[in-house]
Amino acid sequence: MSLKDFIFSKVFVKNLGLALLIIVGIVMVLLIWLNIFTRHGQSREVPNFYGLNMEETVKLAKKSKMKYTIIDSVFTSLVPRGCIAEQSPNAGLKVKKWRNIALTINAFRPEMVAMPDLVDLPKRQAISLIESSGLKMGKLIYKPDLSIDVVLDQLSDGNKISKNDSLQKGSVIDLILGKGLSNQRTPVPNLIGMNLDPATNRILESSLNLATYIYDNTILTAEDSLNAFVYKQNPENREDATLQIGSSMYLWLTVDSLKLPVDSTTIVISDTIPSAGLITKPAK
Repeated sequence: MSLKDFIFSKVFVKNLGLALLIIVGIVMVLLIWLNIFTRHGQSREVPNFYGLNMEETVKLAKKSKMKYTIIDSVFTSLVPRGCIAEQSPNAGLKVKKWRNIALTINAFRPEMVAMPDLVDLPKRQAISLIESSGLKMGKLIYKPDLSIDVVLDQLSDGNKISKNDSLQKGSVIDLILGKGLSNQRTPVPNLIGMNLDPATNRILESSLNLATYIYDNTILTAEDSLNAFVYKQNPENREDATLQIGSSMYLWLTVDSLKLPVDSTTIVISDTIPSAGLITKPAK
């Protein structure tokens, strides 16, 4: 039998057709298996575990058909002890069913840190040391003294605190600073467009205090509060506008860029801009 006759024979055509059917069947089975395995088209939103205790976390994970793992613990005053402080992926992102969510819990027992010695340090160095020690900067309190912007004393909850005293991590430290023997004044910083942390740093660098800040109705989630920027401040930044050092400032924040003043063309979100405050040296 010639090759041509074999190719066009009933046996060959029958076997070829059977082979093609088998291949098509295998491909279809693989596609169906991959679709089931990858849960194609079955993505769902990651629930918000932030602030939930463990009982609530278990219920929400089961209801949302998600898995979770506690990967770390921190201490923060933003949520109650034993509650979820951070999560990854963030709430609202689309993931597959039974995705494992990494959670960080707020520690039951707060971490303790030693109070650094800030007395006689210039303001900027003292603030940097407070933050690097796991503490939080509070108010700047000025009193007449030969020195200007040099730490005279350090307070926690209104009480004097000494070097190496044990404090709860995240405790707020107020500084008593010298303001010279005359009424020292500092320019009003321009905070429009800045996020809260850089704006707070700029206020402190200017030898002023942040009295309070107010979020508008566009702030709905914790992520919104992180992205919010200043659209209004009091006192306002004007040419030659100054304040007595130690004075207070008030901020209003939003995520709506339409609320920015018309003449504001740049949103500043970092604290890398040089300070507009006083530049002084410690008194000898």
